[in-house]
Amino acid sequence: MKATSQAETRSKPLEGVLLPPDPDQQFSGFSTEEAARIRRWIERLSHWMDTAFEVPVLGWRFGWDALIGLIPGAGDVATTAVSMYVIALASRLGMPRVLIARMALNVALDMILGSLPLVGDLFDVWWKANQRNNALLKARLHEMPSEIRADRASDWLFVGGVLLLLGGLFVAIALTVAFVVTAIWRVVFGA
Repeated sequence: MKATSQAETRSKPLEGVLLPPDPDQQFSGFSTEEAARIRRWIERLSHWMDTAFEVPVLGWRFGWDALIGLIPGAGDVATTAVSMYVIALASRLGMPRVLIARMALNVALDMILGSLPLVGDLFDVWWKANQRNNALLKARLHEMPSEIRADRASDWLFVGGVLLLLGGLFVAIALTVAFVVTAIWRVVFGA
């Protein structure tokens, strides 16, 4: 068996491996085995939350996120807590801040739009924030170790776009509430 140098190992893409190729190399303070265990746990959680069940004939997949989300208020809080736990694990693996921000925005969209009655539950089934975050993490872990911490323009564009969307949504909600409060004030006090 031919021995490869550390430079050769680092210059090859990580084919089918989710962690750095050098077994002695630590991944953000974790051994390779610990990081692989965390990665498998994230994948399992994502599966159970977003795709564990299938609608017969239609083939639509959904998970506990959509089911628990049917409980008004508490369901959305509980599923968001699980999603934030997944993000915390990704952060512990040393993912770049922009990737963590992108994952958090996936969860924020899921939480905000998922909290709408009925429409939000359908959105939960379609959006699958945990699966999206799992895919982002998996794609980043398949990169070269030196590239893992690099920021990507596409991540920044997504983060900026979602922040603009959420800002616009906030302004629309604030204007609607102001309009309703003003209309009620005029009806009650005749002003």
